[in-house]
Amino acid sequence: MTDLASLRKQKLGRLSSGEPPRVLELCSGCGGMSLGLKTAGFEISAHIESDPSAAASHAANFSTASLESEEAWSQPRDMNSCSPETVLRDFRIDGRASEAFDVLAAGLPCQAFARIGRSKLRSVSGDDDAFRKDPRASLYRRFLEYVQETQPLAILIENVPDILNFGGHNIPEEICATLEDLGYRTRYTILNAAFYGVPQLRERLFLVALDASLDASPDFPVPSHCVELPRGYEGSRCVALKHVPRGTPYFHPIPEPENGLPKALVVKDALADLPFISQHFTNPSVMRQRRVEDRLPYRINKDLSEYALAMRRWPGFETDGEVGGNVVRLTARDFPIFQRMPHGADYPKALKVAEEIFEEKLAALAAEGYRPRKNSLRYAELRSTIIPPYDPGKFPNKWWKLDPSAPSRTLTAHIGKDTYSHIHYDGRQKRTISVREAARLQSFPDGFRLAGSMNAAFRQVGNAVPPLLALAVARTLRRALLKSALAVSDPQHRFAA
Repeated sequence: MTDLASLRKQKLGRLSSGEPPRVLELCSGCGGMSLGLKTAGFEISAHIESDPSAAASHAANFSTASLESEEAWSQPRDMNSCSPETVLRDFRIDGRASEAFDVLAAGLPCQAFARIGRSKLRSVSGDDDAFRKDPRASLYRRFLEYVQETQPLAILIENVPDILNFGGHNIPEEICATLEDLGYRTRYTILNAAFYGVPQLRERLFLVALDASLDASPDFPVPSHCVELPRGYEGSRCVALKHVPRGTPYFHPIPEPENGLPKALVVKDALADLPFISQHFTNPSVMRQRRVEDRLPYRINKDLSEYALAMRRWPGFETDGEVGGNVVRLTARDFPIFQRMPHGADYPKALKVAEEIFEEKLAALAAEGYRPRKNSLRYAELRSTIIPPYDPGKFPNKWWKLDPSAPSRTLTAHIGKDTYSHIHYDGRQKRTISVREAARLQSFPDGFRLAGSMNAAFRQVGNAVPPLLALAVARTLRRALLKSALAVSDPQHRFAA
């Protein structure tokens, strides 16, 4: 028996004895995928994350109790310069890298792949091909080196669907072909978070690989909820799928909801019980002093949704009547606009609302006997205090007010700088969403801690894999691993999924 075959059998034997599969996660972020894996029964043994705030959040939620362990978990690392041997040393893991981990997972950075990220790279550099030169675009090659060094039984990658069209190049196809040469069976597909209990329409690509010796094919979870995808999501999906080669063995048909499933969770399910926040306009000094970790009581809600209960009671992340993350942006000019915007409205409608408010202000001044001339400095100054300066032709989707009766649209890392894409549906609160509300829309439990400033916390949430989506994928993966492990230890064993 070769060393590699012996290694595989050793790992499977350990799993068949009831020990959890051990995971090394690269580009872990604050831990959305880690939480899904952990909840499904995996052990998060080590992780690599370059962002200091995200690494600190991951440590706060997943490290063990010892001080040395917390320091190892919170230390930011660059996967390009950090070797598996360094990981073993830092996390005090015995043995060789090829023996230490059963699963290698990664939420590889998507900025160079996502169309919105490509546009930003172009605008910053002035180079149309800047996205191709971004060093984050080649991290998948470093990931493949980790595969060879750690020899995992299973591999899990998450990214945006646009990775299927990186300047005409389908990167998952390249990854799958390389993994096949390394002895893996590999498949990829697109999953929408709303189909798996997340109150958000979020399309993501998942790639799963299993060592060929397991004699199992990668699979993906069947949807638990149904919703009709808006035209924009269907269009983006079609653009991405154009670059999937016809007849490729690697692409798994996108799982579609069956008839009769429960409807997708909606924004009101997710947010209705969270604190009523008004200090940003009633007492801004209080909001300026509030920190991400400061806690407020939940609202009294007799019709608490099952989703809200699940977020309060997630095992290991339970809350006791109070919740943190109640920080919002102070953008006083736009509070009256937020209040009046109808649900589902975008920036062109917001601009019309602002014009109405401005005309009302002019009428009120006229009633007091003051009429600023249209081209005067005073008129321009007054207008600037009410009317946003953005061109609706260039920024049609810059603003969006949540519809309480529908899933949210996708949260992105850009909410770390601008949350106008998610304005709270309750006009009385006239604001954009809080950090905790963003976390709820991503399916992070209320006891999950986020390190760093408000902007850093928003960015971590927007970057993350929704934990409930990760959980669905992780459960399917764990079943495949356990079935193979039991087959190796007892060939006569019949596995019941």
